[in-house]
Amino acid sequence: MTRPAPVAAPITPPPAAHAVAIVGAGLVGSGWALVFARAGLRVQIYDPVAGVRAGIPAWARESAAALAGAGLIADVEAVIGRLHVVDTLEAALAGATYVQESVFERVEVKRDICRAIDAAMAPETIVGSSSSGIPASRFTEGCTHRGRFLIAHPVNPPHLAPVVELVPAPWTEAAALAGARELMLAVGQVPVALTREIDGFILNRLQGALLNEAWALYDEGYAGLADIDATIAHGLGLRWAFMGPFETIDLNAPGGIVDYAARLGGMYHAMAQSRTPRAWPEDTIRRAGEERRRALPETELAARRAWRDQALTGLAAFKKASGLAP
Repeated sequence: MTRPAPVAAPITPPPAAHAVAIVGAGLVGSGWALVFARAGLRVQIYDPVAGVRAGIPAWARESAAALAGAGLIADVEAVIGRLHVVDTLEAALAGATYVQESVFERVEVKRDICRAIDAAMAPETIVGSSSSGIPASRFTEGCTHRGRFLIAHPVNPPHLAPVVELVPAPWTEAAALAGARELMLAVGQVPVALTREIDGFILNRLQGALLNEAWALYDEGYAGLADIDATIAHGLGLRWAFMGPFETIDLNAPGGIVDYAARLGGMYHAMAQSRTPRAWPEDTIRRAGEERRRALPETELAARRAWRDQALTGLAAFKKASGLAP
């Protein structure tokens, strides 16, 4: 039986005159730049580090070529032509109606850049922060236009993994949240809107639960890193590539999700009760680091990230061809 393709909201291409500012152009910010450029938008990119700015064109061209090779974009030159690296924050914000901030994830760093953005932005501009777990209320309270700020947290790399968590601060205007959601849909991302703030949001709270158990199993000697990773990569992860935990368990019992809970809910509750939350042990982290470096020397990390991105590109192409993409 063929699984029906998921129903997705129609994507309306944004107007070409719409400009987006990227503030902070590391691994996440540069990926965001491709998201907006491939959707037809002018992208103005600023990073305070000159070396980062200098490296953007070559990386973008290589990444866009990989997308084109997988059939995910049609015209590399058109995408590259929409990317404009600038030397000042003010130049990045000029004419931008949306700003994606992706600077170093520390409250004080984000507070400083948000205040700088606030001082230079137009009042109607929306500012999304790529914060992966720090709520916007911790670094936007002092902004004059704080109602236009919110979290827009992607999966890394955002041009290959489309989910974006939209998390309002207590003072975020409803119109700003709605505008960010509309833009994300328009550029082909999958917005997930939270109703209010919580540390870690949804994605990293789910990931954190899995990581905490993985660390505990490793610390207690039940399995090595490679075997724990294999359980996800060649087991759970195969299903999670196209369905979430609730749909997964709904399909894993004859009577659906309620039946699954009746059969296995007690087991999961007992497992949870057997764990006392604790910090990841320093010695265990050290051992894990040594084990990973034996498997993958530090000098090969960049090449392995490129391999990951290539694999994600192929997966994105497969999902698109199979009707599983948003």
